[in-house]
Amino acid sequence: MKRRRARENLFKALFMIEIGENEPEDVENYFLQGIAERAQETAYFRSSFQGILQHRGELDRILKEHLINWKLDRLSPVVRNILRIGIYEIMYVEEIPEKVSINEAIELAKIYQDEEASRFVNGVLDRIRKHLKGEF
Repeated sequence: MKRRRARENLFKALFMIEIGENEPEDVENYFLQGIAERAQETAYFRSSFQGILQHRGELDRILKEHLINWKLDRLSPVVRNILRIGIYEIMYVEEIPEKVSINEAIELAKIYQDEEASRFVNGVLDRIRKHLKGEF
């Protein structure tokens, strides 16, 4: 549950940067203040936040390659950032099983978008997972 809450904060932080045009450092500090007493949450949030920002170009490139009949800029900012988190976890966070990352992304989409978006997120992340594992 700790990682789920951190993942939700991570989504909110990425959304604030994209929509609110806030500075990443300010956003990171804002969220870290709220979870400073929870070390595991802080570690996950910090490493994932910095990792997603560092690899955003690569994450978006992979996402673009696996969108069918969609363009990256047509995705809602909610879905786009949920997919970035999912792709990042699949590629860079080895201690989280890929299916857990996909399920968590689906749950975020259900909460912050809708059921249709959750199915879309599931399809895209599963396609990326299979491609990265050589199952395509």
